[in-house]
Amino acid sequence: MTVFSRLLQNRLAVAGLVVVSILFFVAIFAPVLSPYDPGAIDANEILSQPTSAHWLGTDGLGRDVLSRMIFGARVSLLVGFVSAGVACFIGVILGAVSGYFGGFTDTVIMRFVDVMLCFPSFFLILAVIAYLDPSIWNIMIVIGITSWMGICRLVRAEFLSLREREFMVAAESLGVKPFAIILRHGLPNGLAPVFVAFILGVAGAILTESALSFLGIGVQPPDPSWGNILTEGKSTIEVAWWLSVYPGVAILITVLGYNLLGEGLRDVLDPRLRER
Repeated sequence: MTVFSRLLQNRLAVAGLVVVSILFFVAIFAPVLSPYDPGAIDANEILSQPTSAHWLGTDGLGRDVLSRMIFGARVSLLVGFVSAGVACFIGVILGAVSGYFGGFTDTVIMRFVDVMLCFPSFFLILAVIAYLDPSIWNIMIVIGITSWMGICRLVRAEFLSLREREFMVAAESLGVKPFAIILRHGLPNGLAPVFVAFILGVAGAILTESALSFLGIGVQPPDPSWGNILTEGKSTIEVAWWLSVYPGVAILITVLGYNLLGEGLRDVLDPRLRER
């Protein structure tokens, strides 16, 4: 039975896969699905309630909220995947080197990991962003370089086990260079948990970006983001509830979808869990 067929047997994972697939579809076809230009200002429709013309209402500049949320899905996908990719890249490299070489190298890397874990990630991101322009690329990179520690520990644990396997010992006895062993033999056999960590990391990055945008140091207007839509909703909650409810629900469903998919992949890829 293939991984995909086992995944389809997990109902919660299927629900997560559906949510992620819909998000991808919306992000890719945003120009087609969006009923209005997300940046179009209409002074006659300021803070208009949800109607047949504007399904999710309008904001303080008369912009269509549905259109802005559709284009905001692109921001969420971009931030999630780039940030998680950066975190995985750093974590996999350091974790593989630490787990394979062990000894002094392992001690240095793991102490550095411990130091990084001492700082609350969100406040570390705030501190870094304060010295940089709050552009989307800076945000993605900063989120990535402050969230790799868990992946590093995960990969290290895998390599501590893999380096004792027969195929790794045989490669060493044949004189294969250490980094060639890591690339050719270690990584292909130790990356399964990383896929799960990557999916869960996407959810965490989306949530972090939304929080930064809500605080005003994330994606900057007029670029649409679920977080900066929420920011405007904060000041108009009494007269424009839809600016807070709809983006909040979108963030909730998206993060939940990625978490469900990640948990489903963990159950499918971990043989110890499949045997239960």
